[in-house]
Amino acid sequence: MVKNKFLVAPSLLSSHFAKIEEEIQSVEKAGADWLHIDVMDGHFVDNLTLGPPVIESIKKVTKIPLDVHLMIEKPELTVDRYVKAGASVVTFHVEACAKPIETLQALKKMGVKPGITLRPQTPVNAIEKFLELADLVLIMTVNPGWGGQTFMEGQLQKISFVREWADKNRPHLFIEVDGGINPATAKKCRDAGANVLVAGNAIFRSQNYAQSILDIRGDS
Repeated sequence: MVKNKFLVAPSLLSSHFAKIEEEIQSVEKAGADWLHIDVMDGHFVDNLTLGPPVIESIKKVTKIPLDVHLMIEKPELTVDRYVKAGASVVTFHVEACAKPIETLQALKKMGVKPGITLRPQTPVNAIEKFLELADLVLIMTVNPGWGGQTFMEGQLQKISFVREWADKNRPHLFIEVDGGINPATAKKCRDAGANVLVAGNAIFRSQNYAQSILDIRGDS
């Protein structure tokens, strides 16, 4: 599942939905490590996006892991649907989940990597007690719900906090960042300790997907 020191996960929210299969194959060929899929329910966030049937269809046209970010209320009730649809990583919001410990444990038992995340306004100590159970921590550097927002530099301290904790306790923890990622902000996140970088417009609005991925990973 890991082939690069820094992983790049293109966010399908920014892809051209009318030709999504072509977009997926293009970023896979360009060197994407994971595909990031945002699931929104119109309640936890205002937007409404992809669900399990679409994820199941995406799974049929790609071999790379599907990184599913649930921006939904009560994720503990439906996480199994995303696992069955083909997710390799399932991340949910601490603010939306009544049973974070049980949900992380359930995802692990289902054979996927469990992830936990939080809104920019939520202090990092809200997830600290769950870090032992998570395989991935997602730091949001924009408000969840919409693409194309400006990177919030103040969230870098959360990345550094989780990296320091991981180095002492779980060196193989994935620390993912999503929101406003481009080559410049990606470097700041890598320097702070992130090792998975979600990018939407910086890839799908570029003329060269492969070069954009290299630039975000820091390999160019």
